[in-house]
Formats: sequence, C-alpha cells, structure tokens
Amino acid sequence: MLELCVGYPHALVRAVGHPVTWIGGLIAALDNLLNRESLDPRWRKAAGVIALLIVLGIAGTIAFVVEHALLRLPFGWFAVAAIASTLIAQRSLHDHAAEVAGALHAAVAKMVGRDTATLDAAGVARAAIESLAENFSDGVVAPVFWLAIAGLPGATLYKAINTADSMIGYRTPRHEAFGWTAARLDDLVNLPASRLSALLLVAAATLSKDASTAAAWRALRRDAARHRSPNAGYPEAAMAGGLGLALAGPRVYGGVTVEDATMGDGRRDATFADIRRALRLYRRADAILLALVAATALLIAPI
Repeated sequence: MLELCVGYPHALVRAVGHPVTWIGGLIAALDNLLNRESLDPRWRKAAGVIALLIVLGIAGTIAFVVEHALLRLPFGWFAVAAIASTLIAQRSLHDHAAEVAGALHAAVAKMVGRDTATLDAAGVARAAIESLAENFSDGVVAPVFWLAIAGLPGATLYKAINTADSMIGYRTPRHEAFGWTAARLDDLVNLPASRLSALLLVAAATLSKDASTAAAWRALRRDAARHRSPNAGYPEAAMAGGLGLALAGPRVYGGVTVEDATMGDGRRDATFADIRRALRLYRRADAILLALVAATALLIAPI
C-alpha cells in the first residue's frame, strides 16, 4: 500500500539511487571483472555462477541483517515495509504505461488528415500492453510473492536474480555463457508468479465490463505455454484474451525478426484506448492481489 500511494520519490533516486541500481552496479562490476572474452565458454559459465553467488550472498545477507535488526525495534515492521516497498513497482509500472497511452493519443491526434502508415501506433500500443502484462508478473506479483514467502531477504534475492537476468541474461556473444545461470534461475523463480499473475488477470476480467473472463481463460490455456518465454506467455495470454487482442507473435528486435506464438485471437490493431483498458484490468488484478495478501496475513496472524 505504501508503494502504491507514494512510489519511490525521484528526489531519493537523485540523492542516493535505488536498491535495484545498487544491485545493478555490483553486477556490472562483476561482469567487467570476471567475464573475460579470452576464457573458454565453460569457464565463462562458471564465472557467471560465481558472480551470481556473490551478488546473492551480499544482497541476501544485507537484507537478512537489516530485517532482523529493525524488527527488534518498536514499530520496526514499518521500516521493513518501507524498505520492501522499494522492491515493488505497482505505481511506476502503471505510470509508464499511462504515459505511453497519453503520448500515443496525442501523436495520433496530430496525424489526423495525414497518411498514418509511417506511424505504427498499433505496434506501440501492443508493446505497451505486453510490457504491462509481463511486468505485472516480474515487477509486482513476483516480489510480493517472495516477500510473503521469505520476508525482506526473499524479495531482495528475487530482485537481485531478476536484475541479473535483465543485465546479463541476454543471448549475446558476450553474455550467452556468462549470463546462462542468471537467465535459467530467473525463469525458475518467476514460475509461480507468472501463473498467479495470469489467474489474477482472469479474475480481474470478471470485475470489468470491457473484458471477457471466458476469453482470458481460453487464451491462457491455449496459448501461454507456446510463448518462447516459459513465463511471459501466461500474463500476456490472459491479458490478450481478456481484452480481445492478439499480442506477441513475430516481432523485430534490433533489426532482427524474432518468431513467437501469438497470444489471443482478437484484434492486432491495438490502440491507446486498449492501453487504458489494460490499465483498468491491471488495477483490478492488483487490487485482488492486495486483498489476497491482506486475507492471508489475517489468517496466519497470531491470535
């Protein structure tokens, strides 16, 4: 609730940075130190394992010490909550997608009466909706899940793994071996959250007049496992089906076409209005997540 209300203040980012940037700085330093191009691929993979263990060891230890020290203090739980809120991205994810919708609306409005073929508005809208769906899992549900399972250390370790995957988990010549472990571990720790996020989106569709629960469930069951990612397809398929869209499919990255299965069987020509529909579905799914966490806390709280 704290993160939802205030997010992470920009002034704080400018003054001291953000926990994710601190973790990212450590990963970048280890990448420069250990990822030598002269090494055999097997040794580069081993170096990647060592780098990841160092990152997880430092991040997990700091989180464990901080949590246990603060919980000994009066109202220390609130300080732990404030720190944990920095690892969740409900507000920033919503704001970024809303900015895309607003900018796209303004751009299309300016093009009235002209040939809009050069403005791939549908592609921009689809990308924003796909990102919203995938990051609902990675940026919201997963850190909340691991926070609930293992406290501040659990959420911190998850964020460290996720950050490592985003930095060195790409299949490039430099990181294919070095980032292999980070990418595989990220796939593993995101398995429960990706499925849960999809179910939350399906449930949210039942509360939305402009979304279909049946279509969301149908797309989830039919398409999710066909996505090239073992996790991203689940929230994307649920979002696509719920909104009556066709997401994913062949896409271009850096001038290279990447083949992928299509999620959903609806319209391909998404609009800024669809981004706003996706945001409404996201808000309802997030509210259900908050309710589940609150209900679980009440059930397991000592009498």
